[in-house]
Amino acid sequence: VVSTQSTGNKMGFLTDGKTLDWKKAKEIVNYIKTHGVQQFLYNYKRVKHRANDSLLWGDEIEYYIVKFDDAQKQVKLNLRAQELLELLGEDKPESGALWRPEYANFMIEGTPGVPYGCFIDCFLSVQSNMKNRRKILESILENDEAILTLTNFPLLGVGSFTFPPKDVGGPVTQSLYFPDEAIHPHHRFSTLTRNIRERKGRKVSINMPIFKDKNTPTLKYDSPDAKEGYIYMDSMGFGMGMCCLQTTFQCCNIEEAKYFYDQFHVICPIMLALTAATPIFRGYLSDIDTRWDVISAAMDDRTDEELGLKPLNNDRFVIKKSRFSSIDFYISRGPKFKKEYNDIDLVYDKDICNTLEAAGVDEGLAKHIAHLFIRDPLVIYEDKIELDDTNFSDHFENIQSTNWQT
Repeated sequence: VVSTQSTGNKMGFLTDGKTLDWKKAKEIVNYIKTHGVQQFLYNYKRVKHRANDSLLWGDEIEYYIVKFDDAQKQVKLNLRAQELLELLGEDKPESGALWRPEYANFMIEGTPGVPYGCFIDCFLSVQSNMKNRRKILESILENDEAILTLTNFPLLGVGSFTFPPKDVGGPVTQSLYFPDEAIHPHHRFSTLTRNIRERKGRKVSINMPIFKDKNTPTLKYDSPDAKEGYIYMDSMGFGMGMCCLQTTFQCCNIEEAKYFYDQFHVICPIMLALTAATPIFRGYLSDIDTRWDVISAAMDDRTDEELGLKPLNNDRFVIKKSRFSSIDFYISRGPKFKKEYNDIDLVYDKDICNTLEAAGVDEGLAKHIAHLFIRDPLVIYEDKIELDDTNFSDHFENIQSTNWQT
């Protein structure tokens, strides 16, 4: 997964505070969107003429924490991420590594202590830095623990798959297979899970084709959302509970960032195929081998109206894809761009697009932002609603950080 940015502000959205449930959040959705657009415009005007920034980039590796039971010949996902983060302590860039929580309490994320640059020495240091991160994390594990860099733990969602064992479901996920207590304790993650389900009006429905040979059983379920003969999963944890390696780039200017975005649209599907390593879901061998379709369905908060199953009444748009999906629109406008490349009927908020264009944002970028803003904010912090749009970008990031398009 690749993301690009070209602003000087640090716009991460993993912040502390009390979050709103969906009933309260939906009352201020329009307020968050309106101010999110204004926050974007302030940052855009601040940096649109900025040039000659250094190209900086970094990788993010997500690790599973597992616990071995040699006597029972079992391995479980170990719910110890928060404890390990506390052992790792405050950020120490000089150590060569920074550590962050991830969606599940059996996952942890590691990044370089400082970004890489564009020099050959930087590229040559990537592998040694990855080894160093693994060494640091392994140094605080118990003898029966290990870290794994798998995209998906094959038994995720199968029986009692965590240590300590936890009952499946709960008020957040209401899952048949995934326990609430496996979610990391940071409020953002449980709120995101609950609000996707409540906004959608039901649990997410993930159905992946099973690989069929002569002995493959036909899977059957009681759930109306499950497809017979498919591998059924019913929680955001099946998508966000997977691991990956991501890269993030700070480009030299906005135009370069837009060009990067478009080029990665072509490169990323190729890389996804070359690195395909996810053939097993909920203990069954599937007929696909990448995680993307699962994570896309796991983050799908569209209502029946937005899916086109019912006439539009409460919602404004019929939306063709999940908020985690492939991109629909090229945004750069260099000499290599041809308007024929944008051959998909883009769903976007025309009012927001007009506001952006009137403020001087070019058509391509304006449509891109207006396309992101057809989605609702999902995680709203109670004490971060009325903000100074010239000093904060939380409301913009609320939309931006939950739209993963590649």
